[in-house]
Amino acid sequence: MPPTAADTLTPKQARFVEEYLIDLNATQAALRAGYAPKGAAVEGARLLINAKVAGAITRAQTERSERTQITQDEVLKHFWAIARADPNELIEMRRACCRHCYGIGHGYQRTQGEMDRDRASWEVMTAKVQKADDPPADIKPFNESGGVGYDARREPHPECPECFGEGIAVPFARDSRRLSADARRLYAGVKVTKDGMEIKMHDQHAALVNVGRHLGMFVDRLETRNLTLEAYLHARSAKRRVG
Repeated sequence: MPPTAADTLTPKQARFVEEYLIDLNATQAALRAGYAPKGAAVEGARLLINAKVAGAITRAQTERSERTQITQDEVLKHFWAIARADPNELIEMRRACCRHCYGIGHGYQRTQGEMDRDRASWEVMTAKVQKADDPPADIKPFNESGGVGYDARREPHPECPECFGEGIAVPFARDSRRLSADARRLYAGVKVTKDGMEIKMHDQHAALVNVGRHLGMFVDRLETRNLTLEAYLHARSAKRRVG
């Protein structure tokens, strides 16, 4: 429905409506619309409770939804999925067994591949020593220590004398191809640097705030967080006069 003459906005108010639709931040919208920085918080709050401005915002939001075919329900579901997703689906901090937890006599334990490589290296070094002009009379045998069978997926041994049953901290990133629908929305990509890998996530707190905004929660708190008590009471007084 087109606006009537009574709904006509001033140029500044119209600019405020345009700016408010960008980020739903009344104070910043007032600043960008040209209101004085000192009173932007108060003006933003007052404009939101102005019947003509509020009507213009509602119409603009409805028109945008029709143009983009994006409903408020869809936006709300998107933010709610981010807010409720479990970060452990993306990355975990596990406590895994240390190398001594399950080794023979709690000695240092290797995997079979590690044992084979270490033995091969020992044999090469031994051969070089034996070919030396003055080889030692006694060459120590290869030390298998705690044997083979190390599996980092096992729980720490409660009686391990090295880690005292606490194991070691191991960060574990999950395969992003196998995430749940909510976790996929939370996932914001991966950054690989010389220091390692960083799993990025969308801001869950911000998503929850957006859910509250869409449901009409925390309105007073969100719109008055930058106001002094005096300014807030001023805005509330203006609301009563408009009503």
